[in-house]
Amino acid sequence: MLVNNAGLTRDGVLARMPDDDWRAVLETNLSSVFYTCRAVTRGMMKRRSGAIVNVSSIVGVHGNWGQTNYAASKAGIIGFTKSLARELGSRGVRANVVAPGYVRTQLTDAIPEEARETMLTNTPLGRLGEPEDVAGAVRFLCSDEAAFITGEVLLVDGGLGM
Repeated sequence: MLVNNAGLTRDGVLARMPDDDWRAVLETNLSSVFYTCRAVTRGMMKRRSGAIVNVSSIVGVHGNWGQTNYAASKAGIIGFTKSLARELGSRGVRANVVAPGYVRTQLTDAIPEEARETMLTNTPLGRLGEPEDVAGAVRFLCSDEAAFITGEVLLVDGGLGM
């Protein structure tokens, strides 16, 4: 199995976004998925078995103000994974996406309190997710219990994306 969970933000409005911020986020969040998946797929295809889970974000599904680079990278992961699932399915390899909402991490710890309150108000479960919530979804998609699931995007977002 392979789990890709890279995430970098360099927030700012598109009109003033430096090229370096665009490149850094795309390289870290999306290109890393390409490189690691390419590194493992031949072996998985040869064994006719494997599970790949790429971690995206609710921002890759719905977008977010000031995060065009982040949204593009995380949406790219979704399209990449769906295409990969089509390429590898006949060889017994599954590829899926977990798209977390707002989860208690170093990234969300830096969010101002007012913005955090808005996030919680918009999340039906009314709380931040925990890393264990995301880990459980990843563990499920890597398990034999998910043997007939590929090309899917599992939102782990407390209902934010519905």
